[in-house]
Parts: sequence; structure tokens; C-alpha cells
Amino acid sequence: MTSQTPDGLVSGERRLSRAELEERAARAAEGLRKLGVARGDSVALFLRNDFAFFEASLAAQKLGAYAVPINWHFKAEEIEYILNDCGARVFVVHADLWPQAAAALGPHVRVFCAPTPPEIAEAYHCAPENCAVPAGVEKWNEWVAAHAPASDLPPPSTESMIYTSGTTGHPKAVRRNQATGAQLEKVAYIRSTVYGFTPDMVAGVPGPLYHSAPNSFGLRASQTGKGVVLLPRFDPEAMLQAIEEHAISHMFMVPTMFVRLLKLPAEIRAKYDLSSLRYIIHAAAPCPRDVKQGMIEWWGPIINEFYGSTESSAVTLATSADALKKPGTVGRPVKDAEIVIVDENGNDAPTGAQGEIFTRINGMPDFTYHNKPDKRAEIDRNGLITSGDVGYFDEDGYLFICDRKRDMVISGGVNIYPAEIEAVALQMPQLKDCAVFGVPDQDFGEALMAIVEPQPGAVVAPDDVRKHLTAHLAGYKVPKHIEIGHNLPREDSGKIFKRRLRDPYWAKAGRTI
Repeated sequence: MTSQTPDGLVSGERRLSRAELEERAARAAEGLRKLGVARGDSVALFLRNDFAFFEASLAAQKLGAYAVPINWHFKAEEIEYILNDCGARVFVVHADLWPQAAAALGPHVRVFCAPTPPEIAEAYHCAPENCAVPAGVEKWNEWVAAHAPASDLPPPSTESMIYTSGTTGHPKAVRRNQATGAQLEKVAYIRSTVYGFTPDMVAGVPGPLYHSAPNSFGLRASQTGKGVVLLPRFDPEAMLQAIEEHAISHMFMVPTMFVRLLKLPAEIRAKYDLSSLRYIIHAAAPCPRDVKQGMIEWWGPIINEFYGSTESSAVTLATSADALKKPGTVGRPVKDAEIVIVDENGNDAPTGAQGEIFTRINGMPDFTYHNKPDKRAEIDRNGLITSGDVGYFDEDGYLFICDRKRDMVISGGVNIYPAEIEAVALQMPQLKDCAVFGVPDQDFGEALMAIVEPQPGAVVAPDDVRKHLTAHLAGYKVPKHIEIGHNLPREDSGKIFKRRLRDPYWAKAGRTI
């Protein structure tokens, strides 16, 4: 039986109405302002999908500050780097995540802790004693309630500052300029067009809010539609149950979710009423053609896809009709998007010819990489930027992605840069060299493969490398496959010739990304 249409946020058995969310965000904004948080400052969030994430993010936006979500898989040294880089004044953390974050916090950061709610505790098998706020740590809920709501603040002009995985060992923060006037309208237009937002929608959020697209989708949905249903983590059948129970109409998803949904037994797929679904948008990784077709056949022509990045926003849109007419396309440019295909000589490529993809949306607020403006310059070409993808336009103006120029792996919709993993691996004195790259994976699109070369005379096993990486990196960065290699092939420059290592795996898969 369908429950009453959500008003505001829903998570498990808990509810927070839109009015209550707005009041708590305004109270938190007043509290942050009294702490000295001002326009351009950073508020770091180490939280799962919960009400506190929305409260703190919206509070920061009200002050013109940046909410900085941190991937809660990160270990202390990864957290510490981000806190130092963004200069966070405030850190909000879930109780069960406190132990892994505590060592990263310096005296300059004000810490608030939110209790881990029952549905999240159940989803992640958290012990009850780890879900309460530890002694000596300020309680987020009590601190928020202690302040009067701020009432004299301008409309929000910032988005979350998202850290992307680093090409040179450390992540970079995409800091978008404060939006003003027509730019605010352009941002709203792009989001409503691509996300399909309507005032009566009920949005489902099955992906983690620390990622760029779920973050943007979830926060904007909380301000636009009737309700937002938070799932503590993605579980295929639990998501179908939530769709039926709450009459979810809109969702942002990634192809890995489609793959797992399609693997459900037929009786489970037929068990739930999904008639409320009206608009599904997906991105973040290539979607196999058979998977896209399978979802359209099951859910109907409501599956849409965009191509873009944290830096560029969404620059194309492909409807279900587009996907069926042009299998493999990521769509045509959205309004005011400029997309240029550049060949190896730096010239504009003709229709049908492959080249590196450069994009921008005219009228959108520009961005830089926080503290790393030189990195922005590296990807810029006459004001257009690239993510390193290679593609082409067909004769009807549809964009296709066919390869990746930059050394990046997309696993389950998550961008992973091998350089960071290689740098940590080479901290092992037994290793002479290491090459990390992506190989085909049925569920996640790509999985990480590491080939390590021991120092002469050294003895090292794959498990030794895995244990070392696990101690320093989030689990999703630890390669699924680790092999011992010798005399790794090198280019004339001396760099490892990864293409020679990578290509045999992809040749068997019949695809390149």
C-alpha cells in the first residue's frame, strides 16, 4: 500500500517536513555565522545520506559558503588532506564514522556529531554503541536547536564544492563561482531540463550524496519538489519497495544500479508497483546498450541520460527515444551548450571523426580548482574544458563517447585516478614499479587492476600489496585484481606503456571503455 506522499525528507521511518528542514537549515546558518563562517568559507561534511547532510549543506549555501562533502570511505590521511586544502572551519560527522575521522581533525576545526539513525545503522551493520554521539563531542541536533533561525540572508548562490579524484595523487576541489542574476536562472534551467524536475515530484536518492550528481540532484530536489526519499545505501529490491511505498517519480541513477536491478529474479521484478515512476536520469559511466534497452523495456521510455562532469555540468541529454534510435549515444547538446571535438593536431574534427571532447555551457558560472588554478589551465581550450573523453558527432548531431584519453577509471560511476593508487603502492620499499588501470567488469563497468613489479631480489605477494593499500586508501580505490609482473613495458619517455597492459583485456570485451 502506498503511504502518504512525502512532504520534505524521508529516511526509513523518520520524516522531516520541508518547513522543518528550512527552519533547521536557517538555525544552522545562524549558528555557523556566529562561528565566523562567511561567504567563500568551507563547511566539511562526513555524513551518510541523512537529514543532517541537507541541513548543513543548505545552511552553508545560505551564507554563501561551500558545503564540502567528503567520501565517507576515506581514511584519516585522505580526510586530513581535504580539510587542510579547503580550510574547513566546521566539520559535521556521523557518530559511527567518528573513529575513522577523529585522527584527521586539528584544533582549528569545530566539530559537530550527528547520531547515526537506525536505518543507516542497519544498512551498514553498525553496532548500537557506535551510533550515539561520543562523550566530549558537540551534538549537531542540540547545537542547531539552540539558535534562532537566520532571517536576513540573501538567496543561496553557491553549490557544494566537490572533490574529484586526483590525477597526480591528490583530489582537486571544483569551486564554482558564486552565481548571480541570469546565472542563477541558467543553473535552474539546466537542472530542471536535465533532471526533469516538477513541483509535484517525489525524488528518490539511492546514490551517496558525497558524489557530484546525487548531491546536486538531492539538494535541488529538496527545494523544488514535494519530497525526497533517502535510501541509506543502494539495494535493488529495497529500492523497488521504496518506489512503491512512497510513489517515487524521479531518480538519479548510475548504470551499475541498472545492472543489479536487471539481475533480480523475474518474480521480484514483478512484485512491486512502479507505476509512479516518471523520469529517470543516469550518467557518470558508459551504459551498455543491452542494459539500457533492458531498462527501457521494463520501466518504459522514462530512462534518460546526460553527459557532463562536475566541472562542466550536464552538456547533453539523451531520451529513451534517442537511445533506441541511436544506440550508444549520450545525446545532443542542451540549450546553450557548446561542444567541440578536437583532433590530435588541435583542429576541430569533422562530423564522424573522433577527437577529444571540449565543452562549456554559455552563461553558467565558471569554476576553478581550489588552490590549483594551474590545473584548470591544463584542461582549458579557449574557455572550453575537457575531461579527457574521446568521442564524435554523427551526421544527426548525436554525441558518442568511444574512448578515454586521460588516465582514469570509472567503476560503478565513481571516477578513480590510478596515479593516487600508484603513489601509495610505491611507498612499499619492496616495489620497483606499479601500473594501475581499468579492466572490464560485468557489474561495475570497469574494475581496477594493478600490476606491480618487485625490486630485484624482493619477494612480495598480491595480498601484501592489498593490505598496504587498504591501510592508506578508501576501500573502493584498492584494486580488485593485483598481479605480480616483471619488465613492465615502457614508452620512449620511460613511462609505463599502460595501453599494452590494458588492451588485451578490453579486446576480449569488445569495447574500449
